Amino acid sequence: MKFMKLGSRPDAFFTANGVRSISSEVRCDLIIQVNETRFLLHKFPLLSKCLKLQRLCFETSESSQLQILQLPDFPGGSEAFELCAKFCYGITITISAYNIVSARCAAKYLQMTEDFEKGNLVHKLEVFFNSCVLNGWKDCIVTLQTTKRLQTWSEELGITSRCIEAVVSKVLSNPLKVSLSHTHLSQNGDKEDINGSKGWWGEDLSELRMDLYRRIMTTLKSCGKVPANLIGDALKIYTSKWLPKISRNLEMGSGCESDPSSSNSRLLLESIIILLPMERNAVSCSFLLKLLKAANILQASSSSRMELARRVASQLDEAKVCDLMIPSVSNDSDTIYDLDVVLNIVEQFLLQIQGEKHVIFFGSNSRIMKVGRLVDGYLQEIGRDVNVPLSKFIALIEVVPQVARVNHDDLYRAIDIYLKSHPDLDKSERKHLCRSLNCKKLTMEACVHAAQNELLPLRVVVQVLFFEQARAATADGHLTALPSHIKALLAAKAGAPISPSTLQPEDQWVMTSRNPSVTSSRVKPAVDDDDEDVDGSSKVKQNCSIGSRPKRTMFGKLWSMNSNHRQNDN
Repeated sequence: MKFMKLGSRPDAFFTANGVRSISSEVRCDLIIQVNETRFLLHKFPLLSKCLKLQRLCFETSESSQLQILQLPDFPGGSEAFELCAKFCYGITITISAYNIVSARCAAKYLQMTEDFEKGNLVHKLEVFFNSCVLNGWKDCIVTLQTTKRLQTWSEELGITSRCIEAVVSKVLSNPLKVSLSHTHLSQNGDKEDINGSKGWWGEDLSELRMDLYRRIMTTLKSCGKVPANLIGDALKIYTSKWLPKISRNLEMGSGCESDPSSSNSRLLLESIIILLPMERNAVSCSFLLKLLKAANILQASSSSRMELARRVASQLDEAKVCDLMIPSVSNDSDTIYDLDVVLNIVEQFLLQIQGEKHVIFFGSNSRIMKVGRLVDGYLQEIGRDVNVPLSKFIALIEVVPQVARVNHDDLYRAIDIYLKSHPDLDKSERKHLCRSLNCKKLTMEACVHAAQNELLPLRVVVQVLFFEQARAATADGHLTALPSHIKALLAAKAGAPISPSTLQPEDQWVMTSRNPSVTSSRVKPAVDDDDEDVDGSSKVKQNCSIGSRPKRTMFGKLWSMNSNHRQNDN
């Protein structure tokens, strides 16, 4: 950083009895009170360069030789006044980016201009500011930081605006430049190299307070010369630097309403949301969801939360299940996580997909299938919460289109988890929960588990057995007739055999899966199941022998009987 030295005399200021004085053979004749500090000085050197002090002395009617002047609310305080006083005495002072703001404001207050005295302090400070400070990157950043105490003065003197223009011009000259090496300290204390990915200016700008940062970033965005991903990376650095408590509370699942600084944090967060680039993928979906979590906790404006939800929806296929675990802060809900916001995001995603003319809305759409797997994983997590209402759980199941689920193992596992966490569901509720499950899309492992799952409605178990036997019947590459004992097992209402074409839509299930591993349920089933009101259901129960022996034994016997039937046919 650059600096400027003015004056040649050694420092002669000292403190005695709480008063700042200067060593001199000439008797002091002027007392100046600056805030809480009193200075005992001489009129001649000060009044010859400070028009303000000269006018105050002339306006004072004191007849005593020791004149007293009051300078309340002096810009920069006693340190800035002493700097100006030393300049008047010819004592050496050093000007740098750290004190030029206070010195410039103090010199302006004292009217130390060229019109009053040639070579005065205001002129010298302006020369140094324009030729040195504005030409140095770090000098501009430090100068902007020091304007906090003197915001109004800095704006009036053009210090703030000129520094911002200089910073913007330096970024625009080469936004990808990495010659200035920096490292960014992550939340966990590790250092992250940001030279290539985040630009050489990202961390330095994060030192600025939000009002200055917003002005710089708004200008950089509007010019259109800085890549959107660099803008996004800079915002990510700024967020991690200024909202660390929010990040920690998010991990702990606690709120910040009692934090006295929550209001400032909320304003800062809303400003970051406004600064987000419009381009898709300028920031990661994970980062957007973290902002959404913070927005919920800080109770940000509804417009800010809606904007974040819209942005998340546009990149939802990039999200992870852990990103969607947004804490619920609603007093009207006992659930751990905010289910409504996730449902809203998924709905917006589907609307956006439908609105994209270049996207074909078929099962081959990888984005839709990724979201299907994501939702099924989310359902498995929230299914463990005993306070999740059935209606919302089903709404999250059904919001995903059928084409999004290649198989239904993950959906089956989510349903199984929910059933175990909610053992008090009645028969109609369990049937309603399972109606979106398509047993034709279950893997062999899931079918084996479902056939033994005593929490499932009997109708679902029968469907699993039917389609598994149908799959076994066609395993050798051509369709064979179902054995008579399978037909009897799958007898319909009037006793007629069931075929896939006769199954009703509500008897079929829907969704995707990546993890086919499931565990067997140990919950004791009810004495009767939800098909007890169907004609012929007693016959099905009798053939299935539910209650007299476990479903595992039943399934194994059916399997062995089918194998024997094949051997007899051969």
